[in-house]
Amino acid sequence: MKQVLVLTGTPGVGKSSISRLLASLLNGIHVSLGDLVRQRGLSSGLDPERQALIADEELLSKHVKEIIKKTDGCIVVDGHLATSVLGAKDIAFAFVLRRDPDDLLNVLVGRGFAERKARENVAAEILDVCLFDAVETYGEGKVCEVDVSDKSLQDVANEIISVVSGQSRCRKGIVDWLTRLESQGRLDDFLASL
Repeated sequence: MKQVLVLTGTPGVGKSSISRLLASLLNGIHVSLGDLVRQRGLSSGLDPERQALIADEELLSKHVKEIIKKTDGCIVVDGHLATSVLGAKDIAFAFVLRRDPDDLLNVLVGRGFAERKARENVAAEILDVCLFDAVETYGEGKVCEVDVSDKSLQDVANEIISVVSGQSRCRKGIVDWLTRLESQGRLDDFLASL
């Protein structure tokens, strides 16, 4: 049976690593939106400020839907652009991966992100941008949050499989970085420099 799972979230939460493992565990295929943009030339140019390719979302959507159409079984699609290229009717579940802002900043800086780009992505995590986009695109019933902080890839994959198999329920509202950082008096540490 064909089943499309989306893994989305800010850069640095582990989408690609978890998606590859999940596809393997479910005997499915992994589709990385970022890889498709780079490898298939599905971009409309370069963002000079961020030094990043600008995805041609229409071409990317057509390409991903062709892959889905030709594939039986499980398809795990990862990328923060998922909500721009796949609609609610295209997927079974969307999992929004979340990571503690302190950890996320360390991951992004460790990957060589420029300070401003790293902070923009951490701000998006704090402000629930990917969760908001997923719920707006896919609806409450198809969107689940998974906090990956301090968890192994296997633990995260098992949590997702538990939801997909019906053993656990899909949950949202499991993290509130904004309130936590504000109560600690640390919110400005993350948002003031933007």
